[in-house]
Amino acid sequence: MKTRIFACIAAALLVLASAPAFAGSCPLQMSKIDKALESASLSAADMGKVKGLRAKGEALHKAGKHAESVKTLKEAQEILGIN
Repeated sequence: MKTRIFACIAAALLVLASAPAFAGSCPLQMSKIDKALESASLSAADMGKVKGLRAKGEALHKAGKHAESVKTLKEAQEILGIN
């Protein structure tokens, strides 16, 4: 029983500890996208999609939905061909 309680507490702490890590990576990813957009040669449709995903990622970040923000920003990075 004590092992089960310990495992639950450890899992909860892990989840809480990972939230700031996601929060910190969002601005870094947005910065990478912004820098890549300065010299990107994309079609108008892809450029619009990247800018839309970047804006959505920023909005999700501001709303505290960091995991969703990271996922959205990674989509934009894939279109740009950056990591």
